Amino acid sequence: MIPRKLLGNAQTPDGTGELQLSRRGDDFFISYNGRELMNSRMHGSEDMLAEFACKPIAARPRARVLVGGLGLGYTLAAALAVVRKDAAVVVAELVPAVVRWNRSLCGHLAGHPLDDPRVTVEERDVCVLLKHARSDFDAVMLDVDNSPDSMTQAGNDWLYGTKGLAHICRALRPKGIVTVWSAAPDRSFTQRLRRAGFEIEEKTVSARSCGRGGLHTIWVARRPD
Repeated sequence: MIPRKLLGNAQTPDGTGELQLSRRGDDFFISYNGRELMNSRMHGSEDMLAEFACKPIAARPRARVLVGGLGLGYTLAAALAVVRKDAAVVVAELVPAVVRWNRSLCGHLAGHPLDDPRVTVEERDVCVLLKHARSDFDAVMLDVDNSPDSMTQAGNDWLYGTKGLAHICRALRPKGIVTVWSAAPDRSFTQRLRRAGFEIEEKTVSARSCGRGGLHTIWVARRPD
């Protein structure tokens, strides 16, 4: 078997862990403290995260959407493929090295979505951005951790908790949508979404676009008013 080659590494801002970008043959991987978070072979659920959020608002003029977590760029690329040419897409990425990797090492995987003129990159915590947003977004896509039981960044507990969900609701425009990616179901998070006033669907999707591979969970939550 071809060994993996480490291409880059970066500490998380809270200093609790390290992200690594590696490559084996044509496949790229992002890991956290040696535990794989994502790879270029299985991104079907990341594509669906964007499609579930953006298709219902695709016809809205000057739609404004937020992608929380850049990863390997697949969610961003899928969102750009759906929204109009006059849309604005904001990417919030906590680790600046991930943005650099996408610009220099792995951007070709998703078709260099950061080069799209509709895209603005915010190298900061999506939690901070959402705390200050008021009816700013038609859709929000969150893929910032392995699940609502956060693993990579302690501050994500706030995002997935009652206060974070309330801020997300305020950040959405009327009938706006938030989608949340998770490696596994989480009944308590489903209940928190309902208590926050969202109309929700919980979808199980395949990790691979072809329908094979492991199963992931995506919550589709709509602001009703």
